[in-house]
Amino acid sequence: MRKMMTMTATALVAVLTVSGCADTGMSDTQRRTAIGTGVGAVAGAVIASATGGKAGVGAVAGAAIGGIGTYIWSANMEKRKREMQEATQGTGIGVSQTADNRLKLDIPSDVSFDTGRYDIKSNFAPILNRFADGLRSTPNYTVDIIGHTDSTGSDAVNNPLSINRANATRNYLINRGADSTRIYTEGRGSREPVASNATIEGRAQNRRVEIYMGEVAPQQR
Repeated sequence: MRKMMTMTATALVAVLTVSGCADTGMSDTQRRTAIGTGVGAVAGAVIASATGGKAGVGAVAGAAIGGIGTYIWSANMEKRKREMQEATQGTGIGVSQTADNRLKLDIPSDVSFDTGRYDIKSNFAPILNRFADGLRSTPNYTVDIIGHTDSTGSDAVNNPLSINRANATRNYLINRGADSTRIYTEGRGSREPVASNATIEGRAQNRRVEIYMGEVAPQQR
């Protein structure tokens, strides 16, 4: 019993620390996941105590209760994936299911944004229109939009450019009927290249926007 109480107190301190400190160096997504993990640990310890110390029972139930930042892959999500695969066929946009059950769109610069700019290109708009349609048909969704640049220019230029690209994408979706309270943005500048910045082709791949859409179970929101 004493061990369970110690685990509960430790997890609760972790939750309060993460949720109460804005300058943790975490992204919004990472922060929500960490809080959910802590909540699950607290709940799991309590449940385990109530079930005679069966840690396995508590861990499973706690994971369900603390599922902030965890996602379900429903029939609806599979439908959204197929729709986006059809909408992006031949465009070079990557559509995939992530390990944590989110739908990921990887949009390269030849579709999304011109060099040094953050206004939505004409061939990007139809993709976002279809994506927004899917959001309106999805219960309990969250969307994370992450902007990236190549290494041309300084961080003073690239960092705001990357967040401006993410925000421009978010604003477009909101104008198409998406819920503004469910969409989060982040700019990572040139810090996460997916190709070499030494070539024109590599830099074009690095100038991109990543969109992650997740569906959470109703009790997790």
